[in-house]
Parts: sequence; C-alpha cells; structure tokens
Amino acid sequence: MYNMDDTDFPTPDVEIESVSAEELKARIDAGEAVTLLDTRMESDFEEWRIDGETVESINIPYFEFLEDEIDDDVLARIPDDREITVLCAKGGSSEYVAGTLKERGYDVDHLEDGMNGWARIYERVEVERYDGSGTLYQYQRPSSGCLGYLLVDGDEAAVIDPLRAFTDRYLEDAAELGADLTYAIDTHIHADHISGVRELDDEGAEGVVPEASVDRGVTYADELTLAEDGDEFEVGSATIETVYTPGHTSGMTSYLIDGSLLATGDGLFVESVARPDLEEGDDGAPEAAAQLYESLQERVLTLPDDTLIGGAHFSDAAEPADDGTYTAPIGQLEDEMDALTMDEDEFIELILSDMPPRPANYEDIIPTNLGQQEADDEEAFELELGPNNCAASQESLAGD
Repeated sequence: MYNMDDTDFPTPDVEIESVSAEELKARIDAGEAVTLLDTRMESDFEEWRIDGETVESINIPYFEFLEDEIDDDVLARIPDDREITVLCAKGGSSEYVAGTLKERGYDVDHLEDGMNGWARIYERVEVERYDGSGTLYQYQRPSSGCLGYLLVDGDEAAVIDPLRAFTDRYLEDAAELGADLTYAIDTHIHADHISGVRELDDEGAEGVVPEASVDRGVTYADELTLAEDGDEFEVGSATIETVYTPGHTSGMTSYLIDGSLLATGDGLFVESVARPDLEEGDDGAPEAAAQLYESLQERVLTLPDDTLIGGAHFSDAAEPADDGTYTAPIGQLEDEMDALTMDEDEFIELILSDMPPRPANYEDIIPTNLGQQEADDEEAFELELGPNNCAASQESLAGD
C-alpha cells in the first residue's frame, strides 16, 4: 500500500537542518548521547541500522506520519526533551517527517542522504602495532563492517580487499602519501560487497586475485595476476606473502604483510571465525568447516604469537584495539577465543550452530565479483547496502 520513493515527499513548510553522515559519526565516536528516529520499514531497520553504546534508535515507518492527524500513540514514542535526528534510506522521507515533527514543537534535524550517506563513510586508521617496513593502514566502513588495508613503503603502495565504491579513494590516498598504487589484491570472491580490484587494475595498479578462486567461474582470470600459495609481492622494501587458507571459500587466501600482520580476509576476525556456507550452501558447510579448521590450525595459528590478525570485516560485537583498528595478536586471540583451541569436531559443531542470515544480495554480488554479470556503479553500491554477516556467529566468540 505504501510504496512512495524517497524523492516523492513534499518539501516541509518549515526549515529543517540537516546533519551529514560524517558529523553524526563524529558525535557517536565522541560518546555523545544520540537519539535517532528511523523511518524505514521495520524489516529494513531490523536488518541494518546505526548502532552504538550511546545511540538510541526508534523505528517508526514514515507512513505513520502521512496523515494530518498523527496518532497520539506514535507521537508518544518520540521524546520531546532532546534533539532527534530523523533518518531514512536516502533523505527524502526523513526530511518530510522531521518537518511534521518540527511543526509540532519537536527539536529535530535529519540525516542528509540517509543510510546511503552513512554507507559512504570510509575511514583510514594507522595500524600502530605494525612493525614491518613502511606504514600500514586499515580502512573501515562502519555501515557494513568492511575492512581493507593500505600498505605504503617509499613510493609504492598496495591495497588489500578494495571496494569498488571507493576506487578513487585508494588512488588519492596513495598519492597523498607520496606513492603510486602498485597492487590491488583480493583475498577471495567476496559475497557482501563489490570488489574494486578490476577497476584499480584499469587505473594502472596490478590486480591480483587468488589462483585458487578461479575454479569458481572467474571470467577475467587471464586479465589479472593469479596469486598462488607462497607467492610474494614487493612493495618498496616490504614483502606481501600469499598464504592459502581455504574454509570460508575454497579460494580463501590470506596475505602476510612483511611478517607483521596477516590479512585474513574472511578466515579469522578479532571476534569470530568465518562462516563456511556461502559457496556450497548448507550441504557443503561441514566439509568447508573442516577445511577452515585445518587452515587455522596449520597455516594461521602456527605463526608467531605477536603476529597481528586483521580480517576483512568487523561486527558490532568486535572491540577495537587501542589504536582504533580491528586487529589483535594471534596469541591474544588464542587466549580469548575457545574456538581456536577446540578439537575439530567441537569446532565444526560450534560454527554450524549459530550462523546469522546470509549477506544481503549475496546471490547477485558473488556472480558480479566473478564477472558473470554486470552492475553499473549505482547498482553495485545498492547491492552492498546492509550488514556483511560473513562471520560464523551472531555474537563475539572472543572472551567466551
């Protein structure tokens, strides 16, 4: 019945201030109390929303505000003793709802560009405990929990797990840091976002994908460099070593950055381990889980205890390190995460027991990343909106 697009809403008769996604993020990061009125449908709100320790989110769909006489029960749910930031998908319905509330005396503003604007926040944070050659940064996308890595040493740079939506950002950041982007490297065929490796290859970086992922149906294997176990890529004086770690997918590959940080893709996170069902579904999940166990025990946990782990994602359950990055030493993770010290049968039972819903639109994202179907920039951005859900558990496995 209610299917209005964000662009269909009339402009309010009162002036409504807008807040940018970056401004809202800064307030949340500073620990300010923030009250959000999310006017998207309940299903969209339940799947994906802005959270935080100091964030209170109220979900009332926009259609509750379309009548001249808004139901008293609806208004009673909205605090009138504090500032309210109204948000929606793209910024249209939130401005309209904010206008109706301001006319009734509420202190309101609205989130500019809505959740789409929130999804364009992409932050670069230095990994301070990295002790290899050069400087290592972690990219963080708070809307989806996507993480990537930028290594810069001298006049060369490499990015691991780049997102297509931020292709220009990697090139600009490398240039700002006095380097050319030499490599763009993927850990695997992603299921939650559109990879930027091919676009960066077109811009002059050397695109790299795991050779082990080609059998899934990659259509562009002849156009990029294929990384096999043990291959090394030189970035200035630093070395990125290929470490084959199947389990999350059959082609899942980690990269050891100058002996200091293992970029594990979706194999191991600071709060959980990979889910094993995105390639072969539920039927193939037990075998993939056994493969993941072997990779963790024989390829990851055999590294020195002070080797940092940096995954391709973080969830709301993850705790950042003191430097603000989602990284942790292997020894710490072994101490905190029982899953890493279980025997194989216990491990498989655990990670099959509590898997969250699969990533939104993964059935379109995977073939797009394989090159089997096309998506323009706007379509690609829309496909990856939402949570990543690439871990095996809804809650943190660390500290259990």
